[in-house]
Amino acid sequence: MVNKRISALILTAALVLASAFSQPITSEAKVSYDGKLVVIHTNDIHGSYAKSKTSLGISSVLALRNYYENRGANVLVLDAGDFSQGNTLVNYFKGEDAVEFLNIAKYDAVALGNHEFDFGLDALKNNVSKAKFKVIDANVCDKKTGKTLFDSNAIFEFKNMKVGVFGLTTPATSTTSNPLNVASVNFLNDEELINCVQDQIYELKKAGCDYIICLGHMGIDEECEGHRSLDVMTLTDGIDLFVDGHSHSVISGYDISNTRLASTGTGLSNIGVSIYDGHETRSQLVSNTDFTGGCPGVDKFVASYQAIVDEAYSKKIGSSSVLLDGNRDPGVRTFETNLGDLVADSYVYVGQQYFNASHSNQVVDGAITNGGGIRATIKPGDITLNSLFSVLPFGNTVNIVTLSGSELLEALEASTQDLPKAMGAFPQVSGIKFTVNTAVPYAKGPNYPGSTYASPAACGSRVTIESVGGKAFDLNAKYNIAVNDFMAAGGDTYYVLTKANRVETSITADEALTQYVESFGSVIGSDYATSKGLITIK
Repeated sequence: MVNKRISALILTAALVLASAFSQPITSEAKVSYDGKLVVIHTNDIHGSYAKSKTSLGISSVLALRNYYENRGANVLVLDAGDFSQGNTLVNYFKGEDAVEFLNIAKYDAVALGNHEFDFGLDALKNNVSKAKFKVIDANVCDKKTGKTLFDSNAIFEFKNMKVGVFGLTTPATSTTSNPLNVASVNFLNDEELINCVQDQIYELKKAGCDYIICLGHMGIDEECEGHRSLDVMTLTDGIDLFVDGHSHSVISGYDISNTRLASTGTGLSNIGVSIYDGHETRSQLVSNTDFTGGCPGVDKFVASYQAIVDEAYSKKIGSSSVLLDGNRDPGVRTFETNLGDLVADSYVYVGQQYFNASHSNQVVDGAITNGGGIRATIKPGDITLNSLFSVLPFGNTVNIVTLSGSELLEALEASTQDLPKAMGAFPQVSGIKFTVNTAVPYAKGPNYPGSTYASPAACGSRVTIESVGGKAFDLNAKYNIAVNDFMAAGGDTYYVLTKANRVETSITADEALTQYVESFGSVIGSDYATSKGLITIK
């Protein structure tokens, strides 16, 4: 049904483009960009294709392209990844519609972000098979053959210049996407990554490229140290423009080793424009305050998909009298929030229901959910399925793992290693009371197998667990802890969970939250007005 609907919508694309128009972004209507290279770039769209108060919308990307092309520019439109996952608009279609939105905006090339792999490799390959743009990634390889899964680079020829573009995906994808989804994929890292980048630069220069662009979904966060855009730029030579993604950073233009770095934040809150005049690159960010143009036909095209999603997810499942904090940073990746408590409590609730239904005498002692898996805030008012899927978009299922106290301590030590800086692994918990002393440096051990994250060399040096399930913590005790399947498979920093006995409940995280809210009358009130004080950060 979904595929038929998509096919029908695709047929309207030509009519949509026929109704498009663009509006100038400058009062200098006669300004010329003849022969200059204009790179229009985005990153971390995360499904925000519709125009809104916070998003320029994908129609604005096409309008900008039209604007610069009409003034003689050599235009490239590029994206640095995480375009196909993040809200219900794209998750409902498993990212397939995101490709159509990029098609209609006439993108030239994209690199893949870690979240492009969230629906599985088969779904990703199916989606990009429909792309009218180049999908490029030089460091994403098949583990068996060693060959890249996609083209490494693309060359674009204009009358007066040749431009080479290559792509990179963060090696952290091995654990920031479900490890089971990328088990057959090798993301080149460390020395192999740097050698790969320098080889790409050499290949493109040898092909006669006058200007070289890296589309790198790498980020600048400390947790990505060693494979950040900053590291790649410092350790290589020959990249003119590095369009970065992953960390949702807003960088209008920053130079390292003769390379211009640019990144637009997230959710199309900005669109990057980098202009090369043959001598230097100037970069700017276009925001809602700078640009009011667009393509109404494209907006209608996006809205036609949104209508399908709204109809599917319109059911009301409850209401909240309080704001439930799902913000990223500061928020669920840096400290305990009331929404983190609610989600973790729902894991305990359905986990215990599962044990009860199977006539087990076991008890769920607590729960952990990674902060990076919580993607939106719930405002006071009605809560619909759309609200829930916006908060928990990944389709994860609740698992119950049996851990020793020492393994639980390792999980908390590893998942808080970057505090006080934000980290997707940050543990939102239920039934577990603990303290993190950030004045003590994280003692790094070897990286976990197949991971970019370091194991803790000294468990308990930063984290102290006071109690689990209402009882004093015991290093030698066994605890049943509810987690999501991403974590149970070793996602983020949770490799230690792969050693545990594991029960799959097959209850999705959104179903768990629905059941839990319904269990107390479908109204979230004063009990979740603030966080429960389970986590102390010094």
